[in-house]
Amino acid sequence: MFTVTVREHMMIAHSFTGELFGPAQKLHGATYVVDVEFRRKALDANNVVVDIGRASDALKAIVEEFNFQNLDQVESLAGQNTTTEFMCLTVFSRMLDRIRNGELGPGSDALDSLKVTLHESHVAWATYEGPCA
Repeated sequence: MFTVTVREHMMIAHSFTGELFGPAQKLHGATYVVDVEFRRKALDANNVVVDIGRASDALKAIVEEFNFQNLDQVESLAGQNTTTEFMCLTVFSRMLDRIRNGELGPGSDALDSLKVTLHESHVAWATYEGPCA
């Protein structure tokens, strides 16, 4: 399996609902390093996994929606506990939409899978991965 990974970061604020979250029920901040790994079994006709420039631009656009935002006030996330795990799925879904819309260029529709990792710190991170089909 071939892979290409692009990276961005975002700074957010949020709070959680539920006893499980203890002090994180209060408004707090996080800075995420966001990695998106694109995977395919065989290289395309140009010998690439995906156009790195387009993949980077797509990730930057996704992250800009959340960067410097209080996620509690982002309409598309209303009613959700925006945990690191949930935000992995959110980034994954938005990237998959861009792939399906052809925004990552020719051949990107043949990607096999994506892996999204949000690094919350140097000792804690979460990942969501799934097929592109």
